[in-house]
Amino acid sequence: MIPRTVYSAEHEQFRDSVQKFLEQEAVPYHHQWEKDGQVDRDLWRKAGAMGFLCPQVPEAYGGLELDFGYNAIVDEEISRLGLTGIGWGLHSDIAVPYIVNYASEAQKQKYLPGCISGDIVTAIAMTEPGAGSDLQGVRTTAIKEGDHYLLNGSKTFITNGQHADLVVVVAKTDPAAGAAGVSLFLVEAALPGFKKGTNLEKVGMKAQDTSELFFDDVKVPAENLLGGEGQGFIYLMQELPQERLSVAVNAIANSEAALGWTIEYVQDRKAFGKPIAAFQNTQFKLAELDSELSALRVFVDRCLELHYDEKLDVATAAKAKLLATDFQCKLLDECMQLHGGFGYMWEYPIARAWADARVQRIYAGTNEIMKLIISRDLLKKD
Repeated sequence: MIPRTVYSAEHEQFRDSVQKFLEQEAVPYHHQWEKDGQVDRDLWRKAGAMGFLCPQVPEAYGGLELDFGYNAIVDEEISRLGLTGIGWGLHSDIAVPYIVNYASEAQKQKYLPGCISGDIVTAIAMTEPGAGSDLQGVRTTAIKEGDHYLLNGSKTFITNGQHADLVVVVAKTDPAAGAAGVSLFLVEAALPGFKKGTNLEKVGMKAQDTSELFFDDVKVPAENLLGGEGQGFIYLMQELPQERLSVAVNAIANSEAALGWTIEYVQDRKAFGKPIAAFQNTQFKLAELDSELSALRVFVDRCLELHYDEKLDVATAAKAKLLATDFQCKLLDECMQLHGGFGYMWEYPIARAWADARVQRIYAGTNEIMKLIISRDLLKKD
C-alpha cells in the first residue's frame, strides 16, 4: 500500500487511542447491539470523555479545535472494525457542524458542550417519505406564530433517530417559495408533539438506530431557528461536500479491511487439495481489487487535503462519494464470492459488511444524483 501523507504523527497517536477504545468498548458488544437495534447509549458518554466526539469544535465551547483529519480517523477505525451501529460520524461530521457554522452564540453555548461530552446526541432530519435526494421536495412545514414556529410533518431513515436529543430539522417556512422557503431548526426531542417511531428494520447496519420522526404541532421556540429564515437550502448545499467526503472515507477504510479479511481467508481455506489463494483466478481478482483500491485511496486522501484547506468543491466531493461507494460494493461482492458459502453467513464479517455497505450508494445523495452534480459541473457555461 502506498504510504499515506495526509496524517501527521499526532493524527496517528490519536488513531491508536481510538482503535484501542473501540476494540475494548465496542467490538465485544456489537453483535448484541445488532440484535438490540442500537448501541449502548453510555458508549457516547465514554467516547465524549475520551475526546472522540466533535474534534473540530472550537475550544471556546469545550472542543479540541482540530482539523477534519481527526474526524476521518474516527470514521476509518469504526469502518475498519465493522462497527456500523456507531453513529458518531453523523453526529460529528454532519449534524454538529451546522451548529458550529450557523448557530447563534447562545445556541452554541447551550448545545455544543453536550455534543462534545456525549450527553447530547444529534441527528439531522432531511429525508421524508416523499422527498429523498430532492431536498426542494420537503413537505414538512414550520409556520411562524408569534414567538414560536409550529412544526408539522414527518421524516424517515433518520440515523441516530432513537438516541437523538437534538435534531436539525429541514422544514419549509414558506411552502410556496421553493428552495428559498427552506429553513433549518434545532428541535429538542423533549418538545411536546415530537414523537419517535420504532426502529426501522434494515437489510444491514442493524445496530444503527434508524427511525421515523413525527412532528404534530410542535411549538419550536423562534430562537431555535438555525441561521437565517429561508437560508436552509444554501446551508445544506454548503455542508454536503463534507458529508460526502465522510461517506467516501468510510467506504475506503471498510474496503481495505474487507480485502484484508479475504486475503487471510483464501490463504487458509483449501479447495481441491490446495489453498484458494493458489488459484490464478483468486490471485488476479485480488490484484485487480488492490490496484483499484490503491488508486482510490490516493484520490480520497487528496480530497481530505483539499478539505483541510477549504478547497474541496461540490463536484469533487461528489466524485469521491460516487467512486468510493461504487467500488466498495464491487469489492465486497467479489470478496464474498471468494469466501464461498461461508461468505453468506452472518457470523463472517464479510457478510455483515456486504449488507451494511449497500446503503452507502443511497444516502448523502444517491449516486445517480452524484452523476448529475458532476455532469452539471462539466457542462456549465462560463
